Amino acid sequence: MTDSATLARALPSIAYAGNPLDRADAVRSDPARLAAVQAAPGARLLVLDGLAPEFGADGGLTWAPLATAGEGAELVFLGLDADGQGCFAAVDPALGGSTAPAAPNLRALLDAMPAQDLAIYGGARSLVDWHARHRFCARCGHATRGAKGGWQRSCTNPACGAEHFPRVDPVTIMLVEHEGRLLLGRQPRFPAGRYSALAGFVEPGETVEEAVAREVLEEAGVRVHSVRYVASQPWPYPSSLMIACHALTDEPIIAIDHNELEDARWFTRAEVAAALEGRPDAPFGAPTHTAVARHLLEWWMVARG
Repeated sequence: MTDSATLARALPSIAYAGNPLDRADAVRSDPARLAAVQAAPGARLLVLDGLAPEFGADGGLTWAPLATAGEGAELVFLGLDADGQGCFAAVDPALGGSTAPAAPNLRALLDAMPAQDLAIYGGARSLVDWHARHRFCARCGHATRGAKGGWQRSCTNPACGAEHFPRVDPVTIMLVEHEGRLLLGRQPRFPAGRYSALAGFVEPGETVEEAVAREVLEEAGVRVHSVRYVASQPWPYPSSLMIACHALTDEPIIAIDHNELEDARWFTRAEVAAALEGRPDAPFGAPTHTAVARHLLEWWMVARG
């Protein structure tokens, strides 16, 4: 395979990565400094409609003066911009949070969003959603309140005092190769004709490599070996880290678990190329540009070129 440095130069950047804001942990950990950043005239508020962004005329994010958040708004500190001004998002008290992927019409708009704006939105969405779904302590059930600029929630029960932090769930997503062909599957919720890399959550007590092997065996009945890390992607639906891998197998027979997949098939390099090019004769529809699964397919095409 082509070396990783050459591949990195040949492929586009991964969507939702590359957030340009300085997370400024020293600021969010210091109430006085955080208050000063909030009070500065240049402080900005990310405009959201629930968990969805409000798109500007250029397809990017929309910002408003922080004062528009209103008195007593629950704010999340996103970081400092290039001018040192604070960027924030507000947690709507009526928001219940969502673990669902973005709706198709929203995904289409996000696909066209400038890369740095998409990265800012991804981080903001994950944080705001986490706050909406963690208003009560998992240890004692009492209410929690935000701390550290929204990067922590603290239990209000003095007898408990538990501290809760935004979580990120690791998910393996993998290409499985056998004699120059790739194993791809589709879930019922996918758009018609779309196939993608197999994926699944890393479970307690297993490595990434073990999770790849287990998920492929469970979903497609195929045993893999030579698992290799390729890339990672933050995925804000609601807050996952997609760990993209490649694996080999000596077993081409597929046994689909229909509780997990609607279908799974082997595809040749020519078929993958047709899908990525969007040709009308392609045997399947490729994942969208914001999905790391597409990056994996493009990586494989360069690596096998």
